[in-house]
Amino acid sequence: MATRGIYKSGQGYWVRMMSAIGYGLLLLMGLVWIWNLTLKFRFFEWEQIYVQMTAVILVGLVFGFLAYYLFGRKPAVVEFMIATEGEMKKVNWSSKRELWSSTKAVILLTLFIALACWVLDLGFARFFSWVDVLHEGA
Repeated sequence: MATRGIYKSGQGYWVRMMSAIGYGLLLLMGLVWIWNLTLKFRFFEWEQIYVQMTAVILVGLVFGFLAYYLFGRKPAVVEFMIATEGEMKKVNWSSKRELWSSTKAVILLTLFIALACWVLDLGFARFFSWVDVLHEGA
């Protein structure tokens, strides 16, 4: 039995909305690209602006319908998005305090490792200069 309208419209709302926004931004960038690309083409005696608008409108309609079909009507995609939203609700997000302390630990460890590598590099350079493998100033 075919359903009308949006498939399971109340479920997976935020995943669908954010996916649609991302898709829409990509589509807009693609439409700008097509607009600029059609500057090079001449179709019969048509005004250039009509060629550009026709191309942009046709591509926008086709890919807009594709987005509606994927995010609103295709059961497999919709079920995946609903499941994704359900799994994201189970995630244990870190608090601001935990995030800040983890960030400080990573930065300090990175600086310590960088300092240790620098000291080892200086040590090896001195050693190889001492055994006359490296020549200073070369």
